[in-house]
Amino acid sequence: MLFLSTAAQAAPYAAIVMDARTGEVLHSSNADTRLHPASLTKMLTLYIAFEAVRKGEVSLDTEIRVSRNASQEPPSKLGLREGQRIKLRYLIRAAAVKSANDAATAIGDYLGGSEPAFAARMDRTAKALGMTSSTFKNANGLTRTGHLSTARDMATLGRHLLFDYPEYYNLFGRKQTSIPGHTLYNTNRKFLSAYKGADGIKTGYTNAAGFNLVASAVRGDVRIIAAVFGGRSTAWRNQRMAELLDMGFDRAPRNAPRLAPPAPNYAPQDPLLMAGKTVNRVISVTRSLRPRARPGQPEPVLVAQADAVVPAAAVISQGDQDPDESDTVLAAATTDDIAQQVAELVASKSYDPPPEPEAIEVAAAVVEQPEYARLNPMPRPKDLLTQFPAAVPATAPASASAAPTAEPVIQAEPAVIKPAAVAEPERVVVTRMNASAEALWGVSIGRYNTKGIAERILLTTALSEIETLEGAERKVLQKPTGWEANFVGLTRDAADRTCQRLTARNMTCFMVGPGT
Repeated sequence: MLFLSTAAQAAPYAAIVMDARTGEVLHSSNADTRLHPASLTKMLTLYIAFEAVRKGEVSLDTEIRVSRNASQEPPSKLGLREGQRIKLRYLIRAAAVKSANDAATAIGDYLGGSEPAFAARMDRTAKALGMTSSTFKNANGLTRTGHLSTARDMATLGRHLLFDYPEYYNLFGRKQTSIPGHTLYNTNRKFLSAYKGADGIKTGYTNAAGFNLVASAVRGDVRIIAAVFGGRSTAWRNQRMAELLDMGFDRAPRNAPRLAPPAPNYAPQDPLLMAGKTVNRVISVTRSLRPRARPGQPEPVLVAQADAVVPAAAVISQGDQDPDESDTVLAAATTDDIAQQVAELVASKSYDPPPEPEAIEVAAAVVEQPEYARLNPMPRPKDLLTQFPAAVPATAPASASAAPTAEPVIQAEPAVIKPAAVAEPERVVVTRMNASAEALWGVSIGRYNTKGIAERILLTTALSEIETLEGAERKVLQKPTGWEANFVGLTRDAADRTCQRLTARNMTCFMVGPGT
């Protein structure tokens, strides 16, 4: 009976061969089996670092403060000390060439703020790149439960590195490089020297993973990418990789178009945005019970309705709404005048309210919150008439000798309108959404080594998310582990949407509730 060692059982073989020009798979074996990727993981860490530089989140000369987590990583490592500062460009070299675990972790802890946060960013990036079977728990690839990938996903990632960041790709083909105080030798230098045309990409090894390698080679106009998982030794892995690349060059067509892989898809995941709905949309209804006034708030003022003013019900909307789609429409000849005065009052917010009229009523519409808002109830809004009483025509008590006024006149002082003897209209209540009552939330977009970096990230984010963050205040807080960049003064919905949008753009974001 044949007995397999524990290492062999934990590291089954998998392989894939891909035409790098088109992404066509030329050979595969267990290519979709989820296995331990080991240091192949650093390919994704480096991809995120390149992406962060391109987006202006960080620069190659940014000095990264080494975290305690990074300083305690096992070899292979540079020997970084906690609190030490080192430029990002040197950490990238060390992770790509030497496969230094402490360098990769330092990159992840800086860009993510913590290891779990960076792992979540890795998962989002992997999904956006089309790596559908990968999940990550750290930046370096040391064995963790749930830290898994496939030969197909890693070959896909290698192709993205080649196409998306060609300016950095040469790092993976360097047999040696240097950083201050160190000369670093490539863990893949034997294969790079032995195989014609090989110029990358990354090795990986742990007891659980076996000997892994993603390699690329070019001959003439043909480039092949291949991945091997579960090799028994460095020599066996290199020999098998040479055979796979040879197979690829034999099977690939001489002439093929160079088709770049699709760009990472970081589409927003907000269900309202995806469905094409308007956020905080206002809908009129024909009937609604009057809500109770909040404690300490005056009861809504009712205004008498003259048939010349509002024959049916008024539609009050915060957005662009086609009147043909409304259940009821303001039909009075004074619609434009009333709307203009309301707009002027809102803009000025300074006016003298008229004396409280007697026995007043109004026909109006009720704001109904969309489904998304009903799932996250807001405090009861204030009555429109309580806030803007001068916007509604007032009346004096009717007398027997007075004739009804044909059209109301809105002046600085309220005009007198004597209502005709008409049937009492159905009563509904005007309400208005009052987001300011809920503007007690905020979002945090990470912690940074200096206040200046945190302020710059806040400004960059505010400019890129101008609609979502309109009215939010930028605030930097000093914490024991760095400077925390926050946006405050948001409603809960706005904070939620902001985090969804930033997360979809591969940025760190979490909500901060009232009193937090």
